[in-house]
Amino acid sequence: MRQQKKSGVNIIAAVAAGVSVVAFSSNSQPSVTVLPPSSEELSSKGSATLMCLADKGFPSDWSLSWKVDGSSKSGVASRGVMKDGVYSWSSTLTLTDAEWRGATSVVCEATQGSQRVITKALSRAECSQ
Repeated sequence: MRQQKKSGVNIIAAVAAGVSVVAFSSNSQPSVTVLPPSSEELSSKGSATLMCLADKGFPSDWSLSWKVDGSSKSGVASRGVMKDGVYSWSSTLTLTDAEWRGATSVVCEATQGSQRVITKALSRAECSQ
């Protein structure tokens, strides 16, 4: 049996008869990034797709949600994908060109049970379009 610390999570692994068992002993908050829409999409499609990426969290039941200028918006979320003992998630939000141009701030929130909400804001003023 061996114990190691990976991304703030204590990992205890046991190997017996060729079977690996991994047990996690604590929660790990993901890092959250919001990617702006591409200028190509804005000019050619008249819409704005933003992506929220949450990386290296544990356990698997973190969820992502969106707010535009404080109002909740529905996005399309992926299921958590495990790699190296931690999970990653993504969510996309598509706004009309008018919604995007009228927005001051777009926020992605990562939540899980009683954990502190992690927010990442993207100000439209920070973007090239």
